[in-house]
Amino acid sequence: MASHGLVGIIAHINNIGVMHLNEGKSDEALDCFRRALSRVDGFETACSSSSSLKMIADEPVPFCGSLKTKTTRPSSPRSCYIFQRQEYDEGMHEFKDPFRIETGSSNSYQILVATLLYNEGLAHIRLGQEEEAKGCFITTLGMIQWTNSGKTGGLNVVACLHNIGYLEYRCMQHSEALVTFNEALRLGQHMFGPHSVEVAATLNCLGVLHFHMPKADTASAMQYYLQSLAIRQDVLGDQNEAVATSLNNIGRVYYMKGEYDEALAMYHESLLVRRLVLGNAHLDVAATVYNAGQTYHQKGDLNTALQLYDEFLSIAVPKLGKGHRDVATMYKCMAQIYHEQRKYEQALQLYKKALESGRVALGVMHPEVASTLNKMGNLYYEKGDFDSAICMYKEGLEVERAVLHCLHPNITVTLTNIGQIYKHRGDFTSALRLYREALSLQRQSLGENHPNVAATLSSIALIHYQSRCYSRALDLYQDALRMRRDAYGDVHLDVASTLNSIGLVLFKLGKHEMAMQSFCESLKIRRRLLGKDHRDVAIILYNIATIHLERGDEDEAMKCYEETLRVERAALGSDHGDVVLTLQHMAQVHQQRGEFDKALEQYHEALDIQKRNLPCDDVSIATTLNSIANVHLQSGNAGMVVETLSEATRILRQAGRSEDDLQLSGFHLYGFSILHPENAAAA
Repeated sequence: MASHGLVGIIAHINNIGVMHLNEGKSDEALDCFRRALSRVDGFETACSSSSSLKMIADEPVPFCGSLKTKTTRPSSPRSCYIFQRQEYDEGMHEFKDPFRIETGSSNSYQILVATLLYNEGLAHIRLGQEEEAKGCFITTLGMIQWTNSGKTGGLNVVACLHNIGYLEYRCMQHSEALVTFNEALRLGQHMFGPHSVEVAATLNCLGVLHFHMPKADTASAMQYYLQSLAIRQDVLGDQNEAVATSLNNIGRVYYMKGEYDEALAMYHESLLVRRLVLGNAHLDVAATVYNAGQTYHQKGDLNTALQLYDEFLSIAVPKLGKGHRDVATMYKCMAQIYHEQRKYEQALQLYKKALESGRVALGVMHPEVASTLNKMGNLYYEKGDFDSAICMYKEGLEVERAVLHCLHPNITVTLTNIGQIYKHRGDFTSALRLYREALSLQRQSLGENHPNVAATLSSIALIHYQSRCYSRALDLYQDALRMRRDAYGDVHLDVASTLNSIGLVLFKLGKHEMAMQSFCESLKIRRRLLGKDHRDVAIILYNIATIHLERGDEDEAMKCYEETLRVERAALGSDHGDVVLTLQHMAQVHQQRGEFDKALEQYHEALDIQKRNLPCDDVSIATTLNSIANVHLQSGNAGMVVETLSEATRILRQAGRSEDDLQLSGFHLYGFSILHPENAAAA
């Protein structure tokens, strides 16, 4: 009889712990479960002769795995990175409710200990103590796996395996977790039947694991998710929280595969159920809202994406606080949309919020903090605020060097971003130092002949080209060409780009025939890969025209210019700046040949485009007017010279420039402005 009184005490302490755990008081719950366990020793002594301590093995369901835990466990929590943070439900922790002990029931020693250990494991999970939790569940599993069908009261083998697998998943032990959940599936099908909610939960977990494998197995993930969904809808009905979780998970697979319309259909269906069952302010609603927003973002529907991102914040900030990792992520997502829309001030304010939240949530030295700093650097670069950009990049680089491996590619990207700014400023010495450091890291991490090494060599070559060190630039471009041909073959856009760069260098070295060969080979590749009506094709044609002019073959040059103009209009539209540039060069050739009417026609066509698309006081308009005045001067039309120069002078004065910038001459030679677009800063 004494044992029944002790059971009542143990049950009372356990049930208080259950209440604490359900209220989120994990420390108090853990203390209760441990105090209850300390009382079980007395219960074991009181019942030492009882037949109730014998194992029941009518239908043994042995566990076939080889789970192990440390005999000594660390006292402090261990932090594990997980893909889906605990605030949101992807169905990985299905068996998360503690068990009460009923005082009126017949409780063996095994039942009491197993229940208390299981509950203690749940408390450790809530506290982030993975090793301690896993030890509790493995011990529980060892106590109940040989009981009748693996069940002890409400507790069962599948529940233990689920929690063990969940812990392995949280600690990124994917292979171990797959073994555990596959065993849970086998046992669950035997114990509960193949069409049970327990089996559906296990199938969902296997889907999550395949989705989050280092190399995502989306086909297997989708197969498991669909099987789980079919069971849940059949057993639980459509309006159930678990069904919504399955729909959300399926949407994520579609998103990863780039099937955005299918993903949105799943997210919208999941949202309907989650809003109905959980309410609009639940964090799982926020998770699906974010997923839908991300999908609209990828589809280019930026306004809808912003609305959903804003809804996520309205739910998440009151529950998680501004200093939360996911709040920081959302601020950054919204900033990126405004950044893409070139709404720089709005983007900058959100990047600053993301930086502040990220530092609170993750600390000053964290890769996501570095990412935000680099995004801000990109924004400042695009605005032309190079001083602020370089400050952001350098701050980001400091964080990256502190928290990433010394050969991490993000460090290389940041080095080249800083180098790009120095190059833009004309500080070629500093730019070369940074690019060479990036090149050294790439060679160590990727090998001597990797395409990324070739890209950096090309950037270094461009600096030498701009510094007029043409021979050095040529050597580097040829190295890059060899690497790219080895990596991609002869017909590749990067090969074509390098051939164009080599042609530019050869032109500067006066090797016009070799330059022509290089340009023609580049043109052949680009036409094959891009088609005849692409801007990059027009650039090569323009460069070929320039060589014809240099060789004195004006007829061939004009043919190339005419084809350039046709391609530009087809690819870019009739009002593009490239069209203006080509018209001006064609006009210069006509002027050179004394074909003044044709020259004026094309200059005026260029002028009309400029007036439609540029501010009325733009200096380039005055420059075109200056060229028109020179044609009138050559043709002897003094009245038009005065009229045109007067308009040009007025524009220069409005722009705050001196009329001394105007050049009046009877013979205006064409210039050789070969197109060579600069590389943009890496994102």
